[in-house]
Amino acid sequence: MRRLLLVLALLALAAPVIAAEPHPFTVHDLLAMERISDPEPSPQGDKVAFELRTTDLEANKGRFDLWVVNTDGSGLTRLTSDPAADNNPRWAPDGKSLYFLSTRSGSSQVWRLPVGGGDPIQITKSPLDVSNLTVSPDGSRLAFSLDVFVDCPTLACTRERLDAQAKKKSSGQIYQGGVGFFRHWDTWSDGRRSHLFVLPVAGGDPVDVSHGLNADTPSKPFGGTEEYAFSPDGRSIVFAARNVGAEEPWSTNLDLFLAPVDGSQPPRNLTAANLATDTQPVFSPDGKTLAWLAMTRPGFEADRLRIKLLDLASGRERVLAEAWDRSPDGLQFSPDGRTLYATAEDVGQVPLFALDVATGKVTKLVAQGHVRTPKLAGDRIVFGRDDLRGPVELYTVHRDGTGLSQITHVNAGRVAAARMGEPEQFSFQGAGGDTVYGWAVKPAGFEPGKKYPLAFLIHGGPQGSFNNEFHYRWNAQAYAGAGYGVVLIDFHGSTGYGQAFTDAIRMDWGDKPLIDLQKGLEAAVARYPWIDGDRACALGASYGGYMINWIAGNWPDRFRCLVVHDGIFDQRMMYYGTEELWFPEWENGGPYWQSAANYEKYNPASFVERWKTPTLVVHGGLDYRVPDNQGIATFTTLQRRGIPSQFLYFPDENHWVLKPANSLLWHDTVLSWLDRWLKPGAAASR
Repeated sequence: MRRLLLVLALLALAAPVIAAEPHPFTVHDLLAMERISDPEPSPQGDKVAFELRTTDLEANKGRFDLWVVNTDGSGLTRLTSDPAADNNPRWAPDGKSLYFLSTRSGSSQVWRLPVGGGDPIQITKSPLDVSNLTVSPDGSRLAFSLDVFVDCPTLACTRERLDAQAKKKSSGQIYQGGVGFFRHWDTWSDGRRSHLFVLPVAGGDPVDVSHGLNADTPSKPFGGTEEYAFSPDGRSIVFAARNVGAEEPWSTNLDLFLAPVDGSQPPRNLTAANLATDTQPVFSPDGKTLAWLAMTRPGFEADRLRIKLLDLASGRERVLAEAWDRSPDGLQFSPDGRTLYATAEDVGQVPLFALDVATGKVTKLVAQGHVRTPKLAGDRIVFGRDDLRGPVELYTVHRDGTGLSQITHVNAGRVAAARMGEPEQFSFQGAGGDTVYGWAVKPAGFEPGKKYPLAFLIHGGPQGSFNNEFHYRWNAQAYAGAGYGVVLIDFHGSTGYGQAFTDAIRMDWGDKPLIDLQKGLEAAVARYPWIDGDRACALGASYGGYMINWIAGNWPDRFRCLVVHDGIFDQRMMYYGTEELWFPEWENGGPYWQSAANYEKYNPASFVERWKTPTLVVHGGLDYRVPDNQGIATFTTLQRRGIPSQFLYFPDENHWVLKPANSLLWHDTVLSWLDRWLKPGAAASR
C-alpha cells in the first residue's frame, strides 16, 4: 500500500494543477513548485528574462528553461523548451536577442536566441564546457569560465589530456602536495582550474584573462558571475580569485584582479593589502569607481562584509556606511552612480536597501520576505522574493521604494492548492540576557484548542539563519502539513543580527547556542498553547546536526526523538577529514594540534555515555565538508548503546540532498520517524 501511494503521488505531481479543496502541504507540493532564478532585465528595462527550473521526476533531476515577462507583468512567454538544460540568460545590448548557456549540442555552450522569434544559434564550439556567462556593456565580447589545466597553452591541450586520462586502465590518482584542495565539497580534483575567458563576438579565439593564476575564478564550489564585472567601456574586466597556492584550504583571501580583455597584460591584484575576502566587484556607470564587498579578518568566512569604494584614478579607498552593522549582497549602482542597491539579512528578513554613495545613508526599500538578485530595469528594480508561505516570484519596485508590484505568478495555483501553516516571528531573552529571535509555524489546518506535536528545527552554518524564506531542503511547511507545529530559533552565531551576535559562537559551540535553544523552546511552549511540549523532536543538519549530537549528551531528557543530518560526531576527526580547514581553525582557535582543548570542550563524542534518545541518522557519501564517517560513527554508537536508531545513507548525495527521488525518500523517512515517536500509530500508515 505504501508503494502504491508513492506511485500515485508521483503521478499526481506530474499532472496539471486543478482547483480543488486545499490539501495539507507535502514534499510533493514542494517538488512541484517551479523555481525562478537569475532574473535579467533587458537593456531597455521593459522585459525580464529568467531561468525556470521544473522537477523532472522521470529523469530524477531538475529541468531548466528560459522565460521572459514584461516588467509590468504582462506577456509571460516561454522562450525555450529543449530537453537540454537552458540557463544563464544575458541580453545583447539591442534587447532583441539573448545569449544563454545550453547543453543541447551535447556539452554546455553559448547560444543566441532572437527574442522576437527564430531558432537559437550556437555561438561557441569549445572542446570544454562553458559556464558563468556574461556580456560586455557594448556587446562586443562575452566572458565565461572554462575548467583548464593551467599549464596547457590551448583548450585543445586540456581536452587531449582529459581524453588521455579517460583511457587509462588504472584508477589510481596521485595528488601532489602544495597545490591546494585535492577534494572540495563533493568533487575530487583532476588538476584543472576554472579560468575566466573573454571571447570577441566578431570572431577569434577566447582569451584567458586569468592566465598565470593557479586559482579558480569564479571561486568554487558556489561562485558565479557575481564575482566578475566588465568595465563600462568594455576594455577591462575585474574578477575575484583566491591565488594563495598551498594555503588554499585554510585561506579565505579572495582578491580582486584587473585585466585587459585582450590579455595583453597579466592580471593586476587590486586588493593585495587585504588578506581577507574581497569579492563581488561592480563598476559605477561612469567607470571611475569600483565598488565591492570586503571582509577584514583573514580565515573567517562569516566576517562582516563591508562595501568598499575605490577611486580608480587616484587609488583612494573608503568604506561606505561603516556604522551599518549588516553584511550586504548583490550590489547594483543606480544609473547616475549616486546610489547603491543591495540586500542584507536583517532580523529574520532579507530586505532590499538603498545606500547613498556620498553619505552612506541606508534606506530600506522592501522590508518583508527574502529579496534575491536585485537588478535595474529602467526606472524600477526587479528582484525575486519568497517567504515562509511561498516560493520565489518576480517583483518590481520604484527606486525610491514605492510601487511594489508582483509581476509573475507561476506558482499561484500550486500555492493555493496546498494548505500551509501560518508563521509568526517571536523573540525572547536568550543567553547572556540578549534578545534572540525565532519563528513558530502553526500546523496546516490548525484548530484552536487543539495541541500539536512539535518539530524543533536547528539551522546549520552555524553562521546562518532561519530567514523568512521558502527553503527546498528544510522547509517548515513540510512539517506543518504533516500535522506538526514548527519552531525555528536563530541562536547566537546566527546572521542578520549584527556581527557581534554572529561572532558570539566562536569557541562556544555548545554553550550559548544550546542555552538559546533551551530558552527558545521554553518561550515558544509558553507563548503558543497549541504546542504540546511533551511531544517534541529536534532535527538539524550540518552544524544543526552537530547540535543534535550535542543535545543527545547534554540535554538528553528533553526530546522523544532526534534527527541528525550530516552532523559532526567527533571534532578531532572532523578537523582532519574536512576540506575547508579555515572553518574549524577559526571556530576553535587554530589547528587541532595547537588548540585541542578548544575542540574537545564541545566534542559530542565525549558525552556518548549519556545518549539515550531514539535517533535517525542521515548522511551523504559525497559529503566532503562533513565526511560520512561522522554519520557512520554516530549510528555505530547508537547501535552499540542499544538506542533505537536508523541510518539513511545516500551514496550519491553531498552535504545536501538534491535529487528529487532522494528528497522524497528523505522526507518520507524523517516524517515516519517523527510519527513513530510523536504520533504512535501514524507511522504505519505513512
